[in-house]
Amino acid sequence: MYIVEGGEMQEEWLTVEEAASKLKVHPETVRVWLREGVIKGTKPVQRRIGWRIPSSEIDRVLRGEQ
Repeated sequence: MYIVEGGEMQEEWLTVEEAASKLKVHPETVRVWLREGVIKGTKPVQRRIGWRIPSSEIDRVLRGEQ
């Protein structure tokens, strides 16, 4: 999914919980995959914010690509 802002295409970023829901797995599974590099995401400096995963990464996993 992409969000268009000011004529620019920007990718949607998901929380761990949103990604887990789309992948039909537990949120802790998503966190493990992030730490192991199975899926790519961004870990913000402020720990309380949590990981953010680009929606394209979830689409890649759902297509079965590695």
